Amino acid sequence: MSIFRTKNLDDMVAASRKPGGLKKVLGPFDLVLMGIGAIVGTGIFVLTGTGALTAGPALPLSFVIAAVACAFAALCYAEFASTVPVAGSIYTYSYATMGELVAWMIGWDLMLEYGLATSAVSVGWSGYFQSLIASVGWHLPDALTAAPGAVPGKVTYFNLPALLIMLVLTWLLALGVRESARLNNVMVAIKIGVVVLFIAVGIRHVEPANWQPFMPFGHTGVLGAAALVFFAFIGFDAVTSAAEEVKRPERDLPIGIIGSLTVCTLLYVTVSAIMTGIVPFKQFEGVDHPVSLALKFAGENWVASFVDAGAILGMTTVILVMLYGQTRVVFAMSRDGLLPARLSAISPKHGTPYFATWVVGIIFSLIAALIPLDTLAKLVNMGTLAAFCLVSVAVIVLRRTRPELHRAFRCPGVPFVPALAVVCCLGLMSYLSLETWIAFGIWLLIGLVVYFAYARKRSLLHPR
Repeated sequence: MSIFRTKNLDDMVAASRKPGGLKKVLGPFDLVLMGIGAIVGTGIFVLTGTGALTAGPALPLSFVIAAVACAFAALCYAEFASTVPVAGSIYTYSYATMGELVAWMIGWDLMLEYGLATSAVSVGWSGYFQSLIASVGWHLPDALTAAPGAVPGKVTYFNLPALLIMLVLTWLLALGVRESARLNNVMVAIKIGVVVLFIAVGIRHVEPANWQPFMPFGHTGVLGAAALVFFAFIGFDAVTSAAEEVKRPERDLPIGIIGSLTVCTLLYVTVSAIMTGIVPFKQFEGVDHPVSLALKFAGENWVASFVDAGAILGMTTVILVMLYGQTRVVFAMSRDGLLPARLSAISPKHGTPYFATWVVGIIFSLIAALIPLDTLAKLVNMGTLAAFCLVSVAVIVLRRTRPELHRAFRCPGVPFVPALAVVCCLGLMSYLSLETWIAFGIWLLIGLVVYFAYARKRSLLHPR
């Protein structure tokens, strides 16, 4: 059936290397910092507070569980990215292994994941930005501080800071990936320094009594928090979207994926343990800047200001990398004919999909301004977990259908490791709310309608 037609892997790789395509400018150091830039942000600076309310002092265990699920999926991503160094991430891999309809649906899913991730992080960025300017006596009008209904007891209509940061970063990405990577590398170095500063200062104020009881809500609370803070690890997969712009993808992509995930897991576990050791977990309710709150609680106000500034830089890099990943998925789908051709047009001056970058940036900046953070985070988690399940299945399928392919990196323990990734991801999905499942189902149904009404007949693989 035409909906299960697949693309030839060799043709895909050859097409990606033709002159006039995306510039190959990224190395392993860029990729590791890109991964850290995408991961360390809202998860550590914002969702740690929400996670603590669900898991209590056992929050570090929630981060470990989420990291294990990500690690299994990361090994699968590393094999695919090094074998098929083409833009589009799991969308491209699915097209080569499971057919066009599956690829379209996962591409549609990635639009939800990356797009709403940028929106969600920009909302967190806005919270820290407003906290920072409030420390010097500046305040925005209430109406422009948050999405409608986001703050109980306050009349809000529009999150202006979230909108503006999205548009500024869209402009930067449109200029060129080399310029964006350089800025990302600088900001990542600064925010890692800020996290280390928090650890060094905060550990002196830990009160072990705050860790008792360690699991006030039992294993259900720990797993529920793991499903929520899973959002904190989203980003390492965005590294695979850069595959077509990497100098030596066979070596560098696995380094970028696994290296960034390892560093970030260590930081998350350490920070969450110190944070819940300083502040009784119940006091994080309604707080959108929990890390700086912990320092203020300890009387380290000057360090709290540094953390606010570091959080702003940290979340800036997350928005930048996730927005980058979104534009490359849209670019790949357009190049295959499934989206309008103009979205895959590359600017001769900048070497970027200029039009696609601005379309994505404007749409999701408006979403950031109008939808609350908790709603966005849950939908992003659902979309990401679904994507991780598919990439794990795709590795097993490609091992059976194309065993002769050269694989610079091989996922160990196939099919058991990919199967564990699927089990872990499905387990975390089961802890998301019914409303989140319904919203995700509606999004997928819309995707099916768009595919059969528009994309299927315009695909480059459709018989002419």
